[in-house]
Amino acid sequence: MTAKPKFRTEYAGFLARLFRLRHSRQSFWEPKPEVLPYLAPARPPAKPVTPPPVPVEAPPVAPPPVVEEIPAAPAEPVSWWSRLHQGLARSSSAIGQGVADIFTKRKLSGDMLEDLEDVLVRADLGVAAASRIAALVGKGRYDKQIAPEEVRAILAEEVESVLAPVAKPLVIDASKKPFVILVVGVNGSGKTTTIGKLTAKFHAEGKRLMLAAGDTFRAAAIEQLRIWGQRTGAQVIAREQGADAAGLAFDAIKAAQEQNVDILLMDTAGRLQNRTELMAELEKIIRVMKKVDPEAPHAVLLVLDATVGQNALSQVEIFGRVAGVTGLVMTKLDGTARGGILVAIAENFGLPVHFIGVGEQADDLEPFEARDFARAIAGFDQ
Repeated sequence: MTAKPKFRTEYAGFLARLFRLRHSRQSFWEPKPEVLPYLAPARPPAKPVTPPPVPVEAPPVAPPPVVEEIPAAPAEPVSWWSRLHQGLARSSSAIGQGVADIFTKRKLSGDMLEDLEDVLVRADLGVAAASRIAALVGKGRYDKQIAPEEVRAILAEEVESVLAPVAKPLVIDASKKPFVILVVGVNGSGKTTTIGKLTAKFHAEGKRLMLAAGDTFRAAAIEQLRIWGQRTGAQVIAREQGADAAGLAFDAIKAAQEQNVDILLMDTAGRLQNRTELMAELEKIIRVMKKVDPEAPHAVLLVLDATVGQNALSQVEIFGRVAGVTGLVMTKLDGTARGGILVAIAENFGLPVHFIGVGEQADDLEPFEARDFARAIAGFDQ
């Protein structure tokens, strides 16, 4: 009898647990959810990494050619003598100071004459001219005082006597059309600038001009001649940089003949006188010219830079032998204290000196006058 209540109690507990299960969140009859391991969310595939582009350097761009502009003449005209006197101031000051140091308040002696020779040699007048001038100063004046002004007067007179025979103008023969002028010289002597100045002078005289850009190595030289051609109405014969200069010379003379031009000025590349292969190219230009006109070139102008001093003597000798130089143009006399080199050149070679330049203005290139040069280099005012 005692088991019956125990059964009822266990049965009631069972029903109570069943009731609780039916009303719980998870149904008794539903399967338990499967517990899966945690998986991180999948990442999108990484984009391929592209290396940064390697910068490519642009090819170097050649700078535009530098054209040497010749400044316009000043508004107020300055006389040629004033420009010459100012241009030779460095040379005349060096000589004048040396003379003053030697001869001020002293009686003349052999040592003083030797000192005078040294001053003149340093001014590049040359040994022969310096010795001759010293001898003239000493003639009849030993143990006597001589004023520096008297020494400078003797200097001017002797310099004039040496230069007078070579001071000759450039004569254009009108019967030769075109009158061909070939301009030669070493690098940097001022050939192209000189052609520009000569072009301005000939244009002012009413000449019909043609320019040949024979310095085919420098783009600036070609462009500079084109500018002068525009200013003066002259046709410019040019080719691309690096073209054959001899072929250009041939074409230029042909064109000048066809157009009845009065003067053809031909530029050439600068070349050192000791470079045999470059001098051979110059010989070739002249040979080709003669195929068109047997008498061409009618004038060969050697442009000399006064600042090179004694090296100018070597230039005159070799260019004269190779190119048959007929006349000289001396430039940059305002840039040196040794302008006496013109005296040494005249005494050694006797070539005509047509023009000298003492500045950058278009009218700073003038026909050479021996007396003016001699008095300017001796330091006289007029």
